[in-house]
Amino acid sequence: MKTYLIDIIAGARPNFMKIGPILKAWPKGGRIRYRLVHTGQHYDQAMSGNFFRQLGIPKPDVNLEVGSGSQAGQTAEIMKRYEALLAKKPADLCLVVGDVNSTMACAIVAKKAGLKVAHVEAGLRSGDWRMPEEVNRVVTDSLSDLCFTTSALASRTLLQEGKKRSQIHFVGNTMVDSLLAHRKQFRPPVIWQEAGLTKGKYLVLTLHRPSNVDRKEKLEEWLRTIVRHSRAYPVIFPVHPRTAKTLKLIRVDSLSHCPLPTANCQQKGSGPILTTPPLGYLEFNYLVEHAKAVITDSGGITEEATVMGVPCLTLRDTTERPETVTMGTNELVGTDPEKLGPALGRLFEGRWKQGKIPARWDGKAGGRIVKILGLRT
Repeated sequence: MKTYLIDIIAGARPNFMKIGPILKAWPKGGRIRYRLVHTGQHYDQAMSGNFFRQLGIPKPDVNLEVGSGSQAGQTAEIMKRYEALLAKKPADLCLVVGDVNSTMACAIVAKKAGLKVAHVEAGLRSGDWRMPEEVNRVVTDSLSDLCFTTSALASRTLLQEGKKRSQIHFVGNTMVDSLLAHRKQFRPPVIWQEAGLTKGKYLVLTLHRPSNVDRKEKLEEWLRTIVRHSRAYPVIFPVHPRTAKTLKLIRVDSLSHCPLPTANCQQKGSGPILTTPPLGYLEFNYLVEHAKAVITDSGGITEEATVMGVPCLTLRDTTERPETVTMGTNELVGTDPEKLGPALGRLFEGRWKQGKIPARWDGKAGGRIVKILGLRT
């Protein structure tokens, strides 16, 4: 019996949370095997290695070790190295997840090599072509033979774009699978004790979008606005490597009347920003679960906050995950810092909306995907 080989591609931190449930659901033995390919797009321990360990993901079969680079440079390097892998050891199908450079790059190479392509988290659209991720999503979906969606809206989007109904499968959200599977294992990070944090008495901040963090003036304006309206709540800020480059140009301690690392400032409107390196999956989600709210420009975090019932303020004008706004706890604040104050005001006054969990975000998406792959290969 011929073995059917599926390449599963992971390249960046969000990918690891999405592949974990698929690998966990994979049946042992049988004719369908997988090869786990890590492109190395995120290559440091905090952004990559810790996630494999904490999520129970096996060691990759292949690491392309691409590393950082410009959008074009990184994409090209991933394509070159994945093409070389397929030339040496061919596969039958390439499964990609999410919307990072690795997703699009490997989908292109696989399609040109004659492989089928499957896309997990297909059909998401923000409508914002300034986002590299939007380009990655549209290109990947256009090449995909199998499209696994997280929502009915994403499925309808793909139909409108010309995909056949037989190619589209509404399976749910594998990121939510990971969250639910590991929730009991969440644990406080070191900063929890160091800053004297207590449940519901702090905010979590994450920023990494180029429009928010690449210019010193813009990033500093966001931080000053957050401090001004945080009502003395400490703001825990795990710093993305991209953000860290700009943050070095800003005196974070000067943004608050409270010097770092004190977290017990009682003067209204002067809560400190406490920076920390990127956190592991279990530690970061512990912070989110117990926070008063999350301020972010990430898409994935809006899904996690929705499932955990934590208010989420997104510093973007659009989202590719509208169900987190229409059904969940998320709200689009926009890219104008002046709009953040009123939103935080409603939060602290207890006027934030109550969300609910979208359909099929039930922890079973990975199993649905593996079952469909078995039927379609």
